[in-house]
Amino acid sequence: MKFITKITILITSWLLCSTLLLAQKPIDSLKTYYSGEVHNVKNYPQKFRNKTPKNIILFIGDGMGVAHLFAGLTANKGKLFIENCKYIGFSKTASSNRYVTDSAAGATAIATGVKTYNGAIGVDSNKNPVKNILEEVSEKGMGTGIVATSSITHATPAGFSAHQLNRNQEEEIAIDILNSGVDVFIGGGYDFFSNREDARDLIGELIQKGYTVEQELDNIENFMGTKLAGLTSPKGNGRVAERGNMLPISTQTAIHVLKKNKKGFFLMIEGSFIDSGGHANNTSQVIEEVLDLDKAVGRALEFAARDGRTLVIVTADHETGGMTVNDGSFETGMVKGEFTTSSHTGVMVPIFAYGPGASEFIGIMENTDIHSKIRKLLLGK
Repeated sequence: MKFITKITILITSWLLCSTLLLAQKPIDSLKTYYSGEVHNVKNYPQKFRNKTPKNIILFIGDGMGVAHLFAGLTANKGKLFIENCKYIGFSKTASSNRYVTDSAAGATAIATGVKTYNGAIGVDSNKNPVKNILEEVSEKGMGTGIVATSSITHATPAGFSAHQLNRNQEEEIAIDILNSGVDVFIGGGYDFFSNREDARDLIGELIQKGYTVEQELDNIENFMGTKLAGLTSPKGNGRVAERGNMLPISTQTAIHVLKKNKKGFFLMIEGSFIDSGGHANNTSQVIEEVLDLDKAVGRALEFAARDGRTLVIVTADHETGGMTVNDGSFETGMVKGEFTTSSHTGVMVPIFAYGPGASEFIGIMENTDIHSKIRKLLLGK
């Protein structure tokens, strides 16, 4: 009897251990990236025509911290386009009411220069609308643009185009975008303009305002006009495997449209789903989104190097996941990531800059300082 009991205990223990090991495999597979497509990286000259820029292209990697970037750099076998940005600083990201910000407050701080409460879109902590950089630039007759892989009504792009008390008011944000005067916007979110609870047809209203509305990426890539509403999915776009080169292509199209304005332009581009990879503690998703953003940065740098009057800034609204890199290989592109949380963290995030005025972005600064420096460089204010 004792022998049978011991056998039972051993079998039970083996089954338990096997179950735990099997349960662990999917988790480990999320945290280790083995290899993938590697894109070629070019080096661009650091000589520019002026001390101040005519155009500014601002990239926001949502949730992108230093570890996320280094994971992407390792996966791309040691090189990123972002490395062309020789001027480097750090941004403190706390909101007005939380040590750890959300994307809405983070975007609002960068877009308006005002800290606000988590969830706020383009309003201050007292819920009063605050003018954003796109509105100021537009008032000067300059071109404006927004590109995102998320819905265009999501928190970060909304921070640059809308004024709402809560980030979840996406139908109201769509109306704000309609009325913002932004020359080109590309992202998901078609349903917030068309299949609305109030039955209002914002697509028709966009067309009345002179926009060409496109849903297919091929048409966006080949767009030759001056006012474009590219709405590439009903809500947010899918992951890179589904959406393809949507972000690099949209970046290039937006630049092509906006460079026609002789007074200059401001363009904000968000790599929206680095954040999603951090929330999911998914190293592979983080890396594929960082590399996608880097390809878009490469398109912008190519234009900036040729133009000589364009400042490119790459930063983040906050860090997500408390990510670190525990192992990797520049030879194979393998990366072993680890995470401390499935939420945002309060750590500083990097700022990289290339072009005339890039030296303004050295050192540790508040996220609101990014706005004030952009405003000073582009508008002289």
